[in-house]
Amino acid sequence: MTQEEIRELFIQGIDCSQVVTGRFAVWMGMVEDDARKMSSCFGGGMMCGETCGAVTGALMVIGMNFGHSRKGDQEQKQIMSEKVAEFKRLFLEKYPSCMCRELLGHDISKPGEMDKVMEKGLLLQFCPEVVDDTIRILEKIL
Repeated sequence: MTQEEIRELFIQGIDCSQVVTGRFAVWMGMVEDDARKMSSCFGGGMMCGETCGAVTGALMVIGMNFGHSRKGDQEQKQIMSEKVAEFKRLFLEKYPSCMCRELLGHDISKPGEMDKVMEKGLLLQFCPEVVDDTIRILEKIL
């Protein structure tokens, strides 16, 4: 998936978390629409500038592939924890934070801040780069 394809999905209303989970839907044993629905509330840092949607999407992918679900399954929980730590380490090698507002330099939960993000072109330039890097990190660790 190219940054241009990611940008086009953004223009069509698909958020960062949805791009990530949609890209790995088959790998998670899901259809793309369901993966996107599952992650639809997480774009824009859960719609309030918190944890980057690309990161939360990645964590959903890691959870679906390596998560534990049975009581007492500490071995699988450890595997998942190691994958999460590896993802975060690689992400933080490239970016200073996992927080949307820190990455963008604007707190989109505040009035007028999303307008500034749009005026600066961050949504269609910077965010596709973050999503692309997130996908590449996931491809490396999965």
